[in-house]
Amino acid sequence: MPTFFRSILLFFLLILIPLGCSTTQKIEALKPEPDDASPLLYDNATSYINIPVKIKLKDIENQTNKTLTVLIYEDTNIEDDDLEMKIWKLAPITLENANGKIKTVLPLKAFVKYRIGTNKLGIDLYNTKEFNFNGNVTLLSDIHLTNWKLSTNTEFKSLDWNESPSVTVLGKAVPITYLINPTIRLFKSKIEKSIDAAIAKSMDFKPNVLDALEKICTPFEMNETYESWLRVVPQELYTTDAKLQAASIAFEMGLKCTMETLVGQKPASQFDRTKIILKPVAKMPEHVTANIVAVSTYEQASKIMTKNFAGQEFGSGSKKVTVQNVSIWHKNDKMIIALDVLGSVNGTIYLNGFPQYSDATKEVYFDQLDYVLDTKSKLMKTANWLAHGYALEKIRQSCRYSIQPNLEEGKASMQKYLKNYSPMPGVFVNGSLKDIQFQRIQLTNKAIIAFIKVNGDVSVSVDGY
Repeated sequence: MPTFFRSILLFFLLILIPLGCSTTQKIEALKPEPDDASPLLYDNATSYINIPVKIKLKDIENQTNKTLTVLIYEDTNIEDDDLEMKIWKLAPITLENANGKIKTVLPLKAFVKYRIGTNKLGIDLYNTKEFNFNGNVTLLSDIHLTNWKLSTNTEFKSLDWNESPSVTVLGKAVPITYLINPTIRLFKSKIEKSIDAAIAKSMDFKPNVLDALEKICTPFEMNETYESWLRVVPQELYTTDAKLQAASIAFEMGLKCTMETLVGQKPASQFDRTKIILKPVAKMPEHVTANIVAVSTYEQASKIMTKNFAGQEFGSGSKKVTVQNVSIWHKNDKMIIALDVLGSVNGTIYLNGFPQYSDATKEVYFDQLDYVLDTKSKLMKTANWLAHGYALEKIRQSCRYSIQPNLEEGKASMQKYLKNYSPMPGVFVNGSLKDIQFQRIQLTNKAIIAFIKVNGDVSVSVDGY
């Protein structure tokens, strides 16, 4: 064969062989652009969390003893009643429960200067004696909870001296305590107020409660794989009146709040201690219903959907594609699902549908899921096998997924924080989750919002002070 014809034959073979053997087709469908960005707004139901607070009498006792260390009573004027007196706390105060009231025993040390005699015609006929002795004052206190502070209403009950020194008056021995007791009782209100003031000063628990709430309201990671965070946003704080129970003062607080789970980077805390209002109520609910909002951005949802398609082939025989990447966004109240495919067809194909939830199967699926009109038109011309039949049905099946594992995993993740979890010293979170119910889906232009109701008992106890 002449060289010229051999060259022409080789030229045609180079052209025809690729055309005869290749089945790869390129599709260039129009991309449905997402809706314009706007603020992420969604409805969020309120939740209530019980916060039973127990403050041990021993802790109040310790704080009161730290506060009440100075002179309790002082009278330096001997001219009015022939008595000069100073009273100090001799030893630590003790507190105990006495039939629903706080019984306070205050050990006292007394210094008394007693003057006997008279002053006639400018002649000092006084005989002055000094005494040091000690005893115990017993007081009973009712407790109240007002404006963040635990207060008491204390009543002087008894004064018992450990010794009774005496002086001789007109030849008779007169116990000095007999003379000073009426004076002390005249000023018993000062002792009562000293105890009330010491307890009030030591029991301003507002900073401690707010510190605990701040910790609770700091978003914490629920699941590292899905980068999910739980955020509690407080609205109001309720409280019952304080009661004495055994060796503790107890009262219940209830936090009205919203609860969100957000996917992605750690969200900012929305706790503002200046806006927390304390409101008195008669009773708290025994059980808690938490309405949790799960916010999943389309970017994060796209990553999860891409994992669902990993390793799957769609089609049959020589006509197959694999999904390399999935992107999801919102347009006109529908979900757009973009599949980057590789195989017999290369390019990006677009589907749309309405997200729905099946309570029976615990699945999220897309109702009326089909190719976007332009995509379908392109496939009808280039890859009709992908636009209809088995391949499309398999793709639809892969675009629905059960959230039962997610609900169970979420429940297990939350349970870890309900077993004596301590966000800060003296604060413990306990509880149990009985049921997690999926409520509904709401689409925004930035995220998929899932509403979940959690039934159970969640409490935060402040134990110790």
